Amino acid sequence: MMTAATSTPPAGVIEGYRQVAPLVERSGLEAHVDATGVYFQQLNETVRRLVAEGVATVRITGVNGQRYLGVGLAAPGVRIEVHGTAGNDTAMFMDGAEVEVFGNAQDGVGNTMSGGRVIVHGDAGDVLGYGMRGGRIFVTGDVGYRVGIHMKAYEKHVPVVVCGGKARDFFGEYMAGGVLVLLGMSTRFADQPLVGGFTGAGMHGGVIYLRGTVEPWQCGREVGISEADEADLAVLTPIIEQYAQATGADAAEILSAPFTRLAPMSHRPYGKLYASL
Repeated sequence: MMTAATSTPPAGVIEGYRQVAPLVERSGLEAHVDATGVYFQQLNETVRRLVAEGVATVRITGVNGQRYLGVGLAAPGVRIEVHGTAGNDTAMFMDGAEVEVFGNAQDGVGNTMSGGRVIVHGDAGDVLGYGMRGGRIFVTGDVGYRVGIHMKAYEKHVPVVVCGGKARDFFGEYMAGGVLVLLGMSTRFADQPLVGGFTGAGMHGGVIYLRGTVEPWQCGREVGISEADEADLAVLTPIIEQYAQATGADAAEILSAPFTRLAPMSHRPYGKLYASL
């Protein structure tokens, strides 16, 4: 009886990544980490150790989908450079540091982020800014589904997400606070609309700004659609200027086009579905 041959990965190898500490080169307050082929746990342990030792700038090269980069960093003034494709949940729970990705990022960037800043010089995946409570996320390219879902704000903690390209369905779903901006500057998907369907579905707080127009059928019934006025531009302008400074975009060009404002018509859009006490 013949059996199929199977191969066993070498000891210390998971999913094609080596469970070894990455190579590190330090120079003063800066460190270079080579993540080539290194498993995400060892990579993140090394980054946390360097930050705890007082390193202010950690430059990570050879990144190929390793997840949880910058997770939970409550370290204002610390900067993490990611060269490659950042994996899922980059900057999750982060509170104060800055993560700059020179490449694309996968799903869940800024998941429940409380503070700090994330800059992605490329595309980002689904659920960008999920449950985000503070800080800023700037993406130069296109984004996936359910961006800004459950974003929320409290007093001076107002999260901001700016996406430079186009977005898929459920943009701003169940949004409870913050500012969500979509610029549509990408021309890669010229035949696709600026934003998908169900935009703002279940939205009960915050505001969405779209650089361009949107059809009522694309939006949830919970949102009102209007043209951005002077008060809106007073909010938008400093945000766009910061985005442009961080990404190399032209703020004047971005602001030269009209914006559409989406805002909730009720703070309890599904109140009639529940019994009143």
